[in-house]
Amino acid sequence: MPKSKRSKVVHMTQVSKKTRDQKDKLFQNIRDAVPEYQHVFVFDVDNMRNNHLKDVRRELSDCRIFFGKTKLMAKALGQNAADALAPGTEDLSKYLTGSVGLILTNRPAEEILNYFSTFSPVDFARAGVPATRDFTIPAGVVYATAGEVPVEYDVPLEHSIEPELRRLGVPTKMVKGKIVLGEESGEGEGYRICKEGDVLDSRQTRLLKLFGACLSEFKVNVLAYWSSATGEVTEVNPSAMEE
Repeated sequence: MPKSKRSKVVHMTQVSKKTRDQKDKLFQNIRDAVPEYQHVFVFDVDNMRNNHLKDVRRELSDCRIFFGKTKLMAKALGQNAADALAPGTEDLSKYLTGSVGLILTNRPAEEILNYFSTFSPVDFARAGVPATRDFTIPAGVVYATAGEVPVEYDVPLEHSIEPELRRLGVPTKMVKGKIVLGEESGEGEGYRICKEGDVLDSRQTRLLKLFGACLSEFKVNVLAYWSSATGEVTEVNPSAMEE
């Protein structure tokens, strides 16, 4: 029988790191691209998700988006007036800290700002992020959304999920083929999965996902942008940079 190629162990010692040539290429790509665009934006992302980032890339297909070492990107733009790529680009260097990226565009700055102000898709939260709101499973028959929608528009949670709920610490039981929390009549306090501000763990995120609760928001925060017409940097979101 031929050996399967699907399961293959790859030792981390064999994974190649970024080479000097790749870093030099990123540096040169930024240097070559900036003169072709009217604006350079510095941004960071809350709750990074690759699928949502792909949506951004599709929407801004006529723009260039760069991610890389902040020191390398700062060096490409220039860190002082003497080595600035263009007049004023050196003023962006103070925003290039942490997990940030660059967007180069010829669109009006207001269009980019308006797009990101309205683009904030929600997704399932991951462990380690704070809960954006309280979430409690009401007492009584457990429904698919745990009370997020009126009962007449909801359906009871599938009975096959009850063992997992108990494994995750929810004190449920089966009554006449339905999952019940506390008394079937609905009397009781229910079971609180999280409250606003809690740093979620893997158990909580799994429970939230079982009930389809999206407590994570993908958000692009524009920190500042440079305009070639004026050679000036406009600060947009200083509070995000402080965080």
